[in-house]
Amino acid sequence: MLAEKYAAPFLALPRFIKRLLALGVDASLCVITVWLAYCFRLDGWVALSGIEWLPVAVSLMLALPIFIVMGLYRAIFRYAGWSAFITVLKAVAIYGLLFVALFTAVSVPGVPRTVGLLQPLLLLIAIGLSRLLTRYWLGDAYHRLLRRNSMSKVLIYGAGNAGRQLAGALANSLELKVAGYLDDDERLQGSIMGGLPIYDPRDLAGIAEAFGISDVLLAIPSADRRRRNAILESIRKAKVNVRTLPDLTAIATGRVAVSTLRELDIEDLLGRNAVEPERDLLERNIRGRVVMVTGAGGSIGSELCRQILKCGPSTLLLVEQSEFALYEILSELTKLRDHAGASDIQIIPFIATVRDAQRLRHIMASWRPETIYHAAAYKHVPLVEYNPAEGIRNNVLGTLTAATVAREAGVKNFVLISTDKAVRPTNIMGASKRLAEMVLQALAAQGAASGEPATNFSMVRFGNVLGSSGSVVPLFRQQVRDGGPVTLTHPDITRYFMTIPEASQLVIQAGAMSQGGDLFILDMGQPVKIIDLARRIIELSGYSVRDDDNPDGDIELAVMGLRPGEKLYEELLIGDNPMPTQHPRIMKAREDFLPWPELEAKLAELDEILDRNDIVEARAFLQTLVSGYKPTGEVVDLINAERASAPSEHAA
Repeated sequence: MLAEKYAAPFLALPRFIKRLLALGVDASLCVITVWLAYCFRLDGWVALSGIEWLPVAVSLMLALPIFIVMGLYRAIFRYAGWSAFITVLKAVAIYGLLFVALFTAVSVPGVPRTVGLLQPLLLLIAIGLSRLLTRYWLGDAYHRLLRRNSMSKVLIYGAGNAGRQLAGALANSLELKVAGYLDDDERLQGSIMGGLPIYDPRDLAGIAEAFGISDVLLAIPSADRRRRNAILESIRKAKVNVRTLPDLTAIATGRVAVSTLRELDIEDLLGRNAVEPERDLLERNIRGRVVMVTGAGGSIGSELCRQILKCGPSTLLLVEQSEFALYEILSELTKLRDHAGASDIQIIPFIATVRDAQRLRHIMASWRPETIYHAAAYKHVPLVEYNPAEGIRNNVLGTLTAATVAREAGVKNFVLISTDKAVRPTNIMGASKRLAEMVLQALAAQGAASGEPATNFSMVRFGNVLGSSGSVVPLFRQQVRDGGPVTLTHPDITRYFMTIPEASQLVIQAGAMSQGGDLFILDMGQPVKIIDLARRIIELSGYSVRDDDNPDGDIELAVMGLRPGEKLYEELLIGDNPMPTQHPRIMKAREDFLPWPELEAKLAELDEILDRNDIVEARAFLQTLVSGYKPTGEVVDLINAERASAPSEHAA
């Protein structure tokens, strides 16, 4: 560090000054080596006098012009390599021949002949070592300075214990250079802590521009989500990338690296705090029981499995039709179980589709699940519009199959994962999910009317989950990394959002409160405009939005138009009569449905229509069943579209 401290000002000198300094060093070496030659010859330390100064003058008059002509001062010493040392050798050899000829071959009275031999050898060693030491000193220092200057300069938001620990952990980082702190505490602003200044966050935009700050690292682990959201809102326009602190355990053990600093948690984009789950509700239908999850490899299904595993079931049955997805979630859950020391929990994987009644009967008859979470569904709106028959079969008839087999097997609790798109749907996916809700409502009402112990059917309806497959957040982030544009379907489109863990916990708790046939609605907070979410992701990644107000921005927002079946706004209730429950984030709704005998006949008729793949009739039939279903646009079924185009192509 000391060598680097003195090297930095030298490296900053103009090239001409550096050459003069090198010339002065070589001149000094000429004088010193002549003196050393006398000392070696006379075997003692001597002071030069009289004629003894003649070799000094001759050395300077010979060496410096030769060195200049040979280009010794054109080389950059910190890059001096083998070729530079060959040049030094040649220059000193020419000099040595002349010096030896004068003082050894011809001889000068008063100057020992051996001085003529020794001095060129000493000068060669001295010049060579000077170049070698300069390369080592300046070369390494230069590369260190280059690395330091190329490192991303960051500010740490939060000058508390976590911030100080993070600064210490990054002190030796080769990628990030901490330039200071940001803190809201006015008592700290303007002071120095650990050699780093503490700035007012309100000055971030100017500081970032003046010092080239690329990132802000949030070191405020105790702040709640609303507070973090307010902080993020205040720094959005500073054009800095925002990353979050790793867990405090990693900091305490010194395992902090650039790779452990995460992108913003998607929870920070919501701006509301999750409610802590009620342990009794979480475990009521799970602890010590056999629990089954259909669609276990999907976004919601896999998170349900993680949450269920934490609640200590005796056995967890995974039903999934995708072999790869099943393998992935099985591997993950096995590791989680073993890490938690819960090896007594059985995790059983089944490749199966919920439309295969016989397969489900064999599974349920063998393992006797007490609680089933039915997450198996096709949920991607445009894809279901393109493949409507399969979407309806899986979402409606698959739910009917799973529910009737569960009732036959004596399953106590059956919870359907539904969606806000089931409310006044404009697409087949939403209509199919509302019809699936109606199936469970009708089965529950039939069971209650019979007076016999029956399966407790319930449904949980909620909006979009952040980070799921098909979620806009990972899509927007990838588009930002690619340099844009960030695409959205409409500037006014809004959606409800919730994190997958929170949604899964609420689903489990809602199912535990069911008395039979209940339709639960999760409190999703306020709807979010997708364009605002996109702007937030762009700006918190250190970029600006390119639009009419800022034509020189970094990343463009491109409006692509609504996709088939897509709505501008989502709703959670058909009516306006939600009822509270014991949980502040879970409400209960009452919505109309058809009695089971009538609905059963309608479903059989729908099945026949799907067998014919008559999608126009199927969509019209759904309209008669699902209240509020108003499809938008023409049928876009891919099979019908190809059949319609085939005759004209053949005719051509």
